[in-house]
Amino acid sequence: MVKTRFNQGWPRRGIALLWDADILAGLNAPDEVVSLRQFFAMTDDWPDDLPAADGDALVVAGLEGCLDVLAGEDARGWLETDLKEALLSFQDFYQGQAGLIFWMPSGRNRISMKGASEAYYWRHRHSGTEGLPIGRLLFSGAENEAERLLNTDDPHADYDGKHWAGLHHPRIS
Repeated sequence: MVKTRFNQGWPRRGIALLWDADILAGLNAPDEVVSLRQFFAMTDDWPDDLPAADGDALVVAGLEGCLDVLAGEDARGWLETDLKEALLSFQDFYQGQAGLIFWMPSGRNRISMKGASEAYYWRHRHSGTEGLPIGRLLFSGAENEAERLLNTDDPHADYDGKHWAGLHHPRIS
């Protein structure tokens, strides 16, 4: 069964892929979003204070652009090694008490889920008809623990799957 998350506690823990601009605006100022390059530079010296969610989260932009320029197998390898290592470093440094949020503005149109398997895919030009198995690659195969983020402030939301605002995983291993 697809898990959903309605409350606002999710930004302070775990890993999220977010594409709802209203939610992003409530987390931090635009100039506090870091680039993917800045994120990787931080892995050697994580800051004590984080800029988003009242000091409990970091918002990173540029992941989707990076995925778009890489060929399918290169994107898979990069997600499984380089990005995964950085995610685990972040999670370990903050002992699971901070959130890492990747801003993916086209996520609503590019992330899909296969219902029977609860597998999440990123529509990627070099990864066949299903796409890049982003859930498996980022969440270590525990994508069934991923939660759909819903914007409860959206008056048009009917929560039928069309209005989810992102994905959140409480802890990857």
